[in-house]
Amino acid sequence: MNNEQLQELTEDLSERYFNKTFRHTAYFNRRLRTTGGRYALHSHDIEINPKHYEHYGRKELISIIKHELCHYHLHLEGRGYQHRDPEFRELLQKVGGARHCRSVPGVRTASSVRHYYMCLSCGQEYERRRRMNTKKYMCGRCSGSLKKIAEKNIEKTLTPF
Repeated sequence: MNNEQLQELTEDLSERYFNKTFRHTAYFNRRLRTTGGRYALHSHDIEINPKHYEHYGRKELISIIKHELCHYHLHLEGRGYQHRDPEFRELLQKVGGARHCRSVPGVRTASSVRHYYMCLSCGQEYERRRRMNTKKYMCGRCSGSLKKIAEKNIEKTLTPF
């Protein structure tokens, strides 16, 4: 599937499920890593991660497009378009879009990596999602030096859009 076919599919889904015209651009963006799609507030364009289509097919792609179209139409109408808004959740359920997309195999997300540190003085252990500079930070308990002891990749089954 190319960008023109994606644009046609998005316009068709907008008409069929929302009874509204999609007047902006939908395109694949290979730089998206941790999400299935993204609605840009400033340009009103919809970007789709092509890896989801390649791994899971048309059904997953349609689910992602419906999710992004919910953001699109609610935002343009000045209604609650964020994930936490009841209007967004109701519309998403009404059109049959998914709240989350599946993660793409082999793609490491920043939130799935755990970094483990230990204080060299008191032995206090710390778990972090992000790496930290051990020369810049010290132990909160005894002000001792920190040392990285492990790094683990934890598989996630669902990622937010």
